[in-house]
Amino acid sequence: MEAEKTVAYKSKQFAIRTINLYKHLCEDNKEYVLSKQILRSGTSIGANIAESECAISKKDFLSKIYVAFKEANETLYWLDLLYETDYLTESEYNSMKSDCDEIKRILSSSTKTLASQLLTPHS
Repeated sequence: MEAEKTVAYKSKQFAIRTINLYKHLCEDNKEYVLSKQILRSGTSIGANIAESECAISKKDFLSKIYVAFKEANETLYWLDLLYETDYLTESEYNSMKSDCDEIKRILSSSTKTLASQLLTPHS
């Protein structure tokens, strides 16, 4: 399915995984601080991508995509902390990190392409 390849689809699936991770951390590990942080940043990626779909200009669109990119980077930080403090197993960490890295790469490429288009004068 083509929809499965879009960053919007991938970010929504990642948000679902993040919500499930949050529930796991709260219910099984009684961890409420770091889990809330990753819940916010991990679900914000897709929310900003969804918001970008209604952007009023290319510049607004770029801004929303860049915020999603920054949220993905923040999410990687929280994943690192959760792993390094033994709240995540290596397998859980690697799986979440791999998905987040993929989304971040797509968003990075998109922001670079869009920024160069905005800076290049049209003929």
